[in-house]
Amino acid sequence: MTGRPAARGRGCAPSVPYPWLIDGPALRRRPSGAERPAGERPDGARQPDGAGPDAPPEAVFFDRDGTLIADVPYNGDPDLVAPLPTAREAVATVRALGIPVGVLSNQSGVSRGLLTRRHVEAVRARVEDLLGPFAVWAICPHGPDDGCGCRKPAPGLLHAACRRLGVRPDRTVLIGDIAADLGAARAAGARGILVPTAQTRPEETAEAHETAPDLLAAVRQALWAGRTGAAR
Repeated sequence: MTGRPAARGRGCAPSVPYPWLIDGPALRRRPSGAERPAGERPDGARQPDGAGPDAPPEAVFFDRDGTLIADVPYNGDPDLVAPLPTAREAVATVRALGIPVGVLSNQSGVSRGLLTRRHVEAVRARVEDLLGPFAVWAICPHGPDDGCGCRKPAPGLLHAACRRLGVRPDRTVLIGDIAADLGAARAAGARGILVPTAQTRPEETAEAHETAPDLLAAVRQALWAGRTGAAR
C-alpha cells in the first residue's frame, strides 16, 4: 500500500505485535478463543489423513488489496471496495469443494494512524457482502518498523490463520499479487501463487515459482494442478 504517513493517533498503534483474527460464521459458533482441532474442517467434517502431494489444499488464503479487490491506498471506506475480475468465481470455486477460504492482509495504515479497527472491519464486511463469507481473516495492523512477526513477508499471518482453522501450513496455498505474499507462503512452508497486476514489479513476476493470469486461473491451478504440475 502507498500513501503519506500521518502521526499516530491515540489507540491507533497496537501495543502487542500480534495479528488481528476475525472469524467467519462457522468459527464464530465456537467458544471464544477456541481453535479448531487439527484435521477438522469448519463444518465439522474431518480432513483426510495422509494426503498426497497432488491432493487438494486444506485451505486457500488470499491477499486482499490487489488480489481480491482493487488496491486503494489505506482504504477505510467500504464504498470504494471493488472486486477484481474473476474474484467472485474464484472464491466460490474453492468454497464449492468445502475447502476453507481466508484473507491475509497487511494494513499498516492502522499503525500510521490513517485507519482504525472500525475502518478495517467495515471494509471486511463490504468484501464479504460482495464475495461471500471467509472462514478467517488475519490482519497485520503494524508498520514496517514495528517489529512484528505477522507483516508479510513474515509468516505470522499464515501461521495464525492455520492455527485457527486447524490446518497444516504446508497443505495450504496463498495467492497474492506481490513478492511479500509469496515470501510469507515460502516462510511458512505453504505454496504461493502470484497473480501479477500493474503494481507487480517485473522482477517479482520473473522470480515467482508459480504465476497465473487471473485469480480464477490461480485457484484452478491451486486445486487441480498439484504442488509441482503448474510451476513456471
